[in-house]
Order: sequence, then C-alpha cells, then structure tokens
Amino acid sequence: MAKFEEALQKLEKVVHQLEKGEIPLDKAIALFEEGVQLSDACRKQLEEAESKVEVLLKKNGKMQAAPFEEEE
Repeated sequence: MAKFEEALQKLEKVVHQLEKGEIPLDKAIALFEEGVQLSDACRKQLEEAESKVEVLLKKNGKMQAAPFEEEE
C-alpha cells in the first residue's frame, strides 16, 4: 500500500477514536497530535501530486504537456 493510503487510513482511525470520546484526555491529545501530523503528510503528498499533474494537449499533431489548471 502506498504511503498516502497508509497515512489516510491511520488518520481515519485516529479521527474515529477521537469521535468516540471514550479515551482519557492525555491519550486524546496524543492522538490529536498524531492526526495533525498525518493530515500534514497527506496534504503535502497531495500538493506534490497536484504539481505533477499535466494535461496532454494536441498541438500541430503532436502531444504536448501543459500544466494542469483548475476551473473556477
């Protein structure tokens, strides 16, 4: 499994544990800190992937890479 998917699964488990609310405060704080780190790691990986995304455009019979632009 890729790093992103692993981090996302761990983050989902952390969120689930925190949502249950059945853990002591010190454990909840530690889980929250872990969740923030996992969230940051996922966000960074998504940003890196987004920067690599290219759209192929046909120009003069040749395929040419162009940066991906989001529609507003």
